[in-house]
Amino acid sequence: MTATTAAPARERAPSGGRRSRSRRLAGLLVLLALVAGACLASIAVGTRSIGLGEVWRALFDSGLTSEEAVVVRQLRVPRTALGLMVGLALGVAGALMQGHTRNPLGDPGLLGVTAGASLAVVLAIAVLGIGSPSGYVWFAFAGALAGTVAVYAIGSAGRGGATPVTLALAGAALSALLYGLVRAVLVSDQQTLDSYRFWVVGALAGRGADIAWQVAPFVVAGLLLAVLNAPALNLLGLGDDVARGLGQRIWLARLVGLAAITLLAGAATAACGPIAFVGLVVPHAVRAVTGPDHRWLVPCSGLAGAVLLLVADVIGRVVARPGELQVGIVLALVGAPFFIALVRRRRTATL
Repeated sequence: MTATTAAPARERAPSGGRRSRSRRLAGLLVLLALVAGACLASIAVGTRSIGLGEVWRALFDSGLTSEEAVVVRQLRVPRTALGLMVGLALGVAGALMQGHTRNPLGDPGLLGVTAGASLAVVLAIAVLGIGSPSGYVWFAFAGALAGTVAVYAIGSAGRGGATPVTLALAGAALSALLYGLVRAVLVSDQQTLDSYRFWVVGALAGRGADIAWQVAPFVVAGLLLAVLNAPALNLLGLGDDVARGLGQRIWLARLVGLAAITLLAGAATAACGPIAFVGLVVPHAVRAVTGPDHRWLVPCSGLAGAVLLLVADVIGRVVARPGELQVGIVLALVGAPFFIALVRRRRTATL
């Protein structure tokens, strides 16, 4: 290559890098604006719509005691805060899961999080008689943690240690076992089935501020670990041998990633029940804009997950007035066609 041809190539590379960074930054700013709009809609729109002026007064005038102010402060603000946290947690957990397993169908449920939480909730209801979400949130989180630890122990027991393939297989096998135990309890106890079916559908309704405060520390800790884990995921994407040659400690990166996934998905599942499609669909959609760089993919997936969950919750309140559809049902109805359309695209961003 001559000097005259090499110079333009050197000039084009930084320009392309600046364009890519500008696109990612623009996408991040758009997502922040969408999160703000989704939060506002979640507070203002519902079975009974409240004007933006009334919402503003309810939020910033503590002396206001109208019925609308009570609804905003005591019902919709805690519900919106919980939806924001759960959406962030599921979006980030999904991005981490797909990155660590290198599996485009990777979902936090693959690590046994959902199955472990489900079994713990069923046992809490059947054995201890606990029937409220605030009562079994800790049991659900403990079950999610136990499920992940069991999956990691099984997946790392072989000669090659914990690999993306062994973790996915161990998670699928253990989830099948745990769900079998859940069904065994449910078919023999009608009262447990009646309580469990309201949790398993996945909902923000009926969750108060106490649940949001209970899971908030775990979500914050998981998000911090996810941010620390993102650069390591970029190296792991090059292959374990290359990452090891570049000085990355593979076991530590996977351990931090699994801890983040457990904290995030476990807290979200404990608070609202199993909510599908957020951790699966969101990283795919975001990756089309950010590319495979997890330093951008992880935070953008969290913001997009929050937008998706809050918008789905608002839709569920509007379409079934004066009642509402639970957010898990709305996401299943909207998420499945969206994901089918996404995978049918001619070009899909690679992991």
